[in-house]
Amino acid sequence: MSDQTREIRLQVMWNRLISVVEEQAMTLLRTAFSTSVREAGDLSAGVFDPQGRMLAQAVTGTPGHVNTMAEAVLHFAREIGYDDMYPGDTYVTNDPWKGTGHLHDITMVSPSFKGDRLVGFFACTAHVVDVGGRGFGADAKTVYEEGIQIPIMKFAERGVVNKDLVRMLRANVREPNQVVGDFYSLAACNDVGHRRLIAMMEEIGLETLDDLGAFIFERTRSATLERIAALPRGAWTNTLVTDGYDQPVTLKATLETRGDTVNVDFTGTDAPSRWGINVPIIYTKAYACYAMKCVIAPDIPNNWASLEPFTISSPVNILNAERPAPVSLRHVFGHMVPDLVLGALAQALPGKILAEGAGALWNIHMSVRPVPGQEGQRAEILMFNSGGMGARPGLDGLSSTAFPSGVMTMPIEATEHTGPIVIWRKELRPDSGGDGEFRGGLGQVIEIEPAPGHEFDFSAMFDRIHHPARGRDGGEDGVAGSASLDDGTVLKPKGWQHVPAGRRLVLELPGGGGYGDPARRPDAARANDLSKGYVTKGRK
Repeated sequence: MSDQTREIRLQVMWNRLISVVEEQAMTLLRTAFSTSVREAGDLSAGVFDPQGRMLAQAVTGTPGHVNTMAEAVLHFAREIGYDDMYPGDTYVTNDPWKGTGHLHDITMVSPSFKGDRLVGFFACTAHVVDVGGRGFGADAKTVYEEGIQIPIMKFAERGVVNKDLVRMLRANVREPNQVVGDFYSLAACNDVGHRRLIAMMEEIGLETLDDLGAFIFERTRSATLERIAALPRGAWTNTLVTDGYDQPVTLKATLETRGDTVNVDFTGTDAPSRWGINVPIIYTKAYACYAMKCVIAPDIPNNWASLEPFTISSPVNILNAERPAPVSLRHVFGHMVPDLVLGALAQALPGKILAEGAGALWNIHMSVRPVPGQEGQRAEILMFNSGGMGARPGLDGLSSTAFPSGVMTMPIEATEHTGPIVIWRKELRPDSGGDGEFRGGLGQVIEIEPAPGHEFDFSAMFDRIHHPARGRDGGEDGVAGSASLDDGTVLKPKGWQHVPAGRRLVLELPGGGGYGDPARRPDAARANDLSKGYVTKGRK
């Protein structure tokens, strides 16, 4: 076989491997019980070599899940041990420091055997609606209050499910059918990946993935190093102030090019919080690497070799919180890390980096119940919402788009179906994008009311209320967000709060920052904004 024929053959097999993980992810999307997985795609799926190095990931999924999973499989391999792995096994954890950053994310890993030989691993992650404890919110003082903790252990051995673990789950969560159903969906996801992989290997005549893995890693690593070599040499620092829980929190990053690597150091970031807004370093790294890859190597496949040259360092702080810090809302500041890193990159690569955006998802978890003395339904409802992205060099920002998380919008019909609430309004928020040569993306306005005879408590997980997204290169800042009741009562950006019967929760999501001097925005673009209602007549 000629070298050219061999390379073509390996490229075809690489494409087939990506198809395998895509089918793996689609299995989870189609069978998941939680709307956050089924409707929003809050998940990840991937295939790994026997050493636990990620070969390929599914396109569907969030950077916070994919890039943490890339490290998590290594923890599974070490803690389970190769001598205790068998065909039909599935392993599980929600350890925030060895998984994906908080207890609500369940990570499952399954060894893939061809005959008696371990040829790889499949892994997947999904956010479940409840893990017990205080619920999905920032009010816990330690991780022990945040819900049930599942160390790395076996969900199934040789195909037999651990019924004791299932009983423990049912006794500790508020929505046992949904949560246990998602566990089985995760296991099925890996099983489909395994079966498709073995079928591919038998069809092609492969006994191992060693040659294919070496080809994938060599190609992606060399391409990534070429991009890094083209960067200017130096170090650049950026600071970002966020709302925090009850006082502002400052995040700081220094990006430095070092030979074949790019490092981000978070020295100068504020200390860990006493509230559940801390971030384990595995999650901080996931989004820091994502930000760097978006700019430096966006078209290079995401795997172990392409991620390895991107490194981070940090003392203990809110972006490197140690156990037993509360970490339930780790996504809020984790989602701010890309804007923080991109702000440093903008100094190294002027004119090429988008403005700041809303960043963190405006997630809301509602615990709905009947008003005392009335009959009704109880439900735990999780809803994902997105503000505006920052404007880009040459393009307006995307409106109500989940960057950097990448999750999809949850249809209001699907959300209302999960419990007794009515979503009266969900629409773009005029004038919320920062002005500039290119306008920032719009946020949205959402109004939610408990169904008649009901009330609900909700966990606010909002930011950019006191510190809006900053514009870049002369662009104006985006408009800050707000949370209130329809009677004007102002609500806190974070923490559990109450919506009584007959009242509506009104969320005004933040817009993205503008890019470039507003004086350079074409008249045609302004007329288009006005005709579509993106801006009002009072806007210049």
